[in-house]
Amino acid sequence: MLLSLKDIFVNEGMKSEHRYNLSLSDVELSGIYPFKSDVSVYALIQNKTGLVTIDIDVEYLYSRPCDRCFVEVEKNVKEHFSHRLVESLESDDNDEYIEATDCKLDLSELVTTDILLSLPSKYLCKGDCQGLCHKCGHNLNLGDCDCDKREIDPRLEALKQLLD
Repeated sequence: MLLSLKDIFVNEGMKSEHRYNLSLSDVELSGIYPFKSDVSVYALIQNKTGLVTIDIDVEYLYSRPCDRCFVEVEKNVKEHFSHRLVESLESDDNDEYIEATDCKLDLSELVTTDILLSLPSKYLCKGDCQGLCHKCGHNLNLGDCDCDKREIDPRLEALKQLLD
């Protein structure tokens, strides 16, 4: 959704609201398509005393397997993003402002970037997920398995065989 913001940059006190749905169903992350619903987007752009800001609220259904136990986890996500907008930047290394070149802003691109950057690098079903047993593959969140928990140094494996 391409927005023309010329009126907002010129008129102090002006604001503009936008609501729409954004499809991210074709976004692939590590071989998974985790966005199970359209992203509901609400954006408020306003000029307060010459400073143009955009506040974005998003809501979507996110589903992917836990990185430790591989159980599918579905989560309804609600997030808020806020940015300051400028018509031009003097340098490209400024992360505090979003440039609206020619007073135009691609809202869908901004929302997509914000969502992707906010996703955790490791997705867990719960904070204390035990994962899978490295020997038998049992989900340790469901209880212990019958595997021998004693770790033997591989260099001493030959001595263990003498004891058996």
